[in-house]
Amino acid sequence: MRTFLDAKAMAKAMREALAAKNVDIPHSEALEIVARQFGLESWNILSARIERGEGGALVGKVGRGIAFEQAVPILRIFDVAKAHEFYLGFLGFSVDWEHRYEDNSPLYTQVSRAGLRLHLSEHSGDASPGGNMVVYMSGVEAFQRELAAKRYRYMNPGLEKEDGRLEVEVIDPFGNRIRFMEIVKDD
Repeated sequence: MRTFLDAKAMAKAMREALAAKNVDIPHSEALEIVARQFGLESWNILSARIERGEGGALVGKVGRGIAFEQAVPILRIFDVAKAHEFYLGFLGFSVDWEHRYEDNSPLYTQVSRAGLRLHLSEHSGDASPGGNMVVYMSGVEAFQRELAAKRYRYMNPGLEKEDGRLEVEVIDPFGNRIRFMEIVKDD
């Protein structure tokens, strides 16, 4: 069984790895980063969940079967302003958190909307541009109408119906393809 101490050990290991590269961060900041890696706003929230046995991937229970949490894709970006215009302005996501090791370092950030979380990274080793993902959702017709109403200058995605699904496909400024898909019953 994984415990509260495992999360602290993760923070300690991160601090040691960064220190080896002459990057020093306080232990409290490392704990906050570990919490954000699990999709939570703060270390206080993570530690409370762990203590209550709600740590998801952190806390296993004897006899509990395998369970996966939500996958969080990492998408490579090259320009923060263009990424914000697309993901925040056009798709309607919000920034959950941003991280840079120092002022001139590449950005690593999480954006989310309605339960979907995406990580956007300027770090060269995190992801390759041109990825492709499927996001299952409900309300895809309303989402397509919302996007069309924004009159985004670079894209006006349509709504495709094929093989029992409705789909809206968008491509970000960095070549990453996102297919928003809803399974529907044929009439």
